[in-house]
Parts: sequence; structure tokens; C-alpha cells
Amino acid sequence: MTELAADGVPVAVTCRVLNIARQPYYRWRARPVTGTELERAQRANALFDAHRDDPEFGYRFLADEARDAGLSMADRTAWRICSSMGWWSVFGKKRGRNGKKTGPPVHDDLVRRDFTPPRRTCCGWPISPNTAPQKESCI
Repeated sequence: MTELAADGVPVAVTCRVLNIARQPYYRWRARPVTGTELERAQRANALFDAHRDDPEFGYRFLADEARDAGLSMADRTAWRICSSMGWWSVFGKKRGRNGKKTGPPVHDDLVRRDFTPPRRTCCGWPISPNTAPQKESCI
């Protein structure tokens, strides 16, 4: 956007075309990207490129690939970036069952167990199944 402003296009028009407010633009202009943020982004890019090429690599091999590309970083830094982005080796992390429920039992229940909870009165006390039905009243 700074190039558009340098060419004479007003900031208000540019923000309206891009469908953003002017205040974040001016906030961004007041606080440009620091060298540390740029270095973190470059490291994450190098790790992502290595992960995309070889998804079976763990973070140590990805760090080695990034070092070969010219970005030096510790293994711990590579682990932190990979874990925060969710880039795991395809062999190293067990995946969830995606919300699947358990299937039916594989055999009949020969003991005929009943796992339903006991009935409760309006006071919250369980009713014994051996007692005769009585009128439930709460004090």
C-alpha cells in the first residue's frame, strides 16, 4: 500500500477498495515489521517448505533442511515453530478418531447386565427396585 500512496493514490481509496479500515493501516505504518519478526517468518517458511517436500521428516531433519537452505536455528526453535503450526511427522503423531463412536459389542452379553441408572424421586434419592411403587412426595 505504501507504493500506491507514493504513486498518488489516496489512502482512503486504497483502503475502501481492499475493504479494510484506515486505522489498522496507519497502525501498521507506525509500527513496521521488525527484524526479529521477519527472521521468524523466514524460518517458518523454510521449515514449511522442507515439511511440504518430505512430510515424514521430524523437526530435527526439518531444521537440518533449513540450515542447508541458509537459515541457522537451534533444534528447539524448529520444534517450537513446528509444534505451534501443527507440522508433525506423518509417522510420529497419532491422529484422533475424528469423532467416531464405538461400534456395537462384538459378542452377546451373556450375563444380561443392566447399566441404566436407578430412578430418582423428586428429592434426588434413588428408588429401590425391590420396593412397591408408592406415591412420591417431597417435604
